[in-house]
Amino acid sequence: MSDLGSEELEEERENDLGEYEGERNELGERHGHGKARLPNGDTYEGKYEHGKRHGQGTYKFKNGARYIGEYVKNKKHGQGTFIYPDGSRYEGEWANDLRHGHGVYYYVNNDTYTGEWLAHQRHGQGTYLYAETGSKYVGTWVKGQQEGAAELIHLNHRYLGKFLNKNPVGPGKYVFDIGCEQHGEYRLTDVERGEEEEEEEAQVTVVPRWKATKITELALWTPTLPEKQPPEDGASQEGTPGAGAGGEAAEEAQALADLSEGELDTTRPGEEEGDASRADRAESHEDNLEQGNVSFEEEDGRQSEMLD
Repeated sequence: MSDLGSEELEEERENDLGEYEGERNELGERHGHGKARLPNGDTYEGKYEHGKRHGQGTYKFKNGARYIGEYVKNKKHGQGTFIYPDGSRYEGEWANDLRHGHGVYYYVNNDTYTGEWLAHQRHGQGTYLYAETGSKYVGTWVKGQQEGAAELIHLNHRYLGKFLNKNPVGPGKYVFDIGCEQHGEYRLTDVERGEEEEEEEAQVTVVPRWKATKITELALWTPTLPEKQPPEDGASQEGTPGAGAGGEAAEEAQALADLSEGELDTTRPGEEEGDASRADRAESHEDNLEQGNVSFEEEDGRQSEMLD
C-alpha cells in the first residue's frame, strides 16, 4: 500500500508544496511560530526552527487523529498526547516519533496501561487495568508482553508469581480474602492438535494448568486477654478466642483444596486474555496510522467487536 499519505513523507514535502503562514528567519526558512497546511490536508500549528517543526505544536491529521506536544527536528520527541481516530489516546513521553519512557495509554474498551515504554511497546514496569472485570496486572513487561515477576489482582483474590509470554509459569500462590493462601505451580500443558493439522508444520500450543500443593492460613493477630480463673463447675471452653474463626478458615481452606486442577486460572481465558489481544490490535491499528498503511474507516469496521 502506498505511503504517500503518511506524515513522514508529507513532512519532507512540506517546505516545497505546503502552504505556510508565519515567521521566517533571514534565510527565508520557517522559524518561530507558524501555521502550515500539508498537501494531503493535514495541518500543523506551532513552533519551527530552521524549517522544521521544533518545540510545542499541534499536528492534525485529516482522518481525525492529532498530536499535541513537543517536536525535535520534525519528530515527536518529549512530552506529548496522541489521539487516534477510534478515540484511544496516549499521554506521555516520546523519542524519535515513538512512545518511549513513561506514559499512559487509554484503549477504546476503557482498559488502561500505565508504565514504561520502549520503542512503541510496553516494556519495563507497568500496570494494565482491565475495565470489564476490574482486574489488573502489576508487574514487568518485555516487548509488549507480560513477562517476569508480577501480581494479578482480582476482586476477591490475587495471584503472585512469574509470567512468560502472557502466561503464568512456575511456582506461585493465590491469596484469598477469606483468610487463606493456596500454594502451587503452573505447568505448561500441550494442546492436542486435530488430524487435519498433523501434516502441517508442527506448531505446539501450550496452556498453563494450575497444580495446588498446599493450603495455609493467613497469620491473624489476636490481642492478649487477661488471665481468668478456671470455672469451678468445669464449664466447656467453647468461648476460647479465635476458635470459631480458625474453624471457619480451616473449612474454607479445605474447600479450596478440593478444587479441581486448572479451576483457578489467573489469566481467565476468553476474558482477560481477550482484552490483552484487543489492546495489541489497538496498538497495531495505531502504528498503521502513523505509517499511513491502513484505511481507518475499514479498520474501525474490523474492530467493532472490541469497541482495542
